[in-house]
Amino acid sequence: MSDVISLQGIQGFGYHGVFEHERKNGQEFFVDIELSADLTRASQTDSLEDTIDYGAVCDVVVTHIVGTPVQLIEKLAADIADDILKQFLLVDSVKVIVHKPQAPVNVEILDISVSIERQR
Repeated sequence: MSDVISLQGIQGFGYHGVFEHERKNGQEFFVDIELSADLTRASQTDSLEDTIDYGAVCDVVVTHIVGTPVQLIEKLAADIADDILKQFLLVDSVKVIVHKPQAPVNVEILDISVSIERQR
């Protein structure tokens, strides 16, 4: 059995990108997280110790967004997923979607995103 905790639209300003102007000027990034875990114990005890502290998960995500720049959002997504699996032992699998709505492309676009999933 696997239950899900979803966090959507975690926002941060970062300097990720291939182009020099992206690394110099930065831009907003948004991240969605989906955590799969067995939450049976938490549903019975009503205790934070028995679940995943989603505030702490948000902190991990923002640390990566505002931290050391990477060229590709694929790398950013993988780094976030790996860190979540390392820090939150209750998580069985994680899905990370990194949105880069201001990506430098030659057409009008609402959003560009990369989605990855990792599991134990």
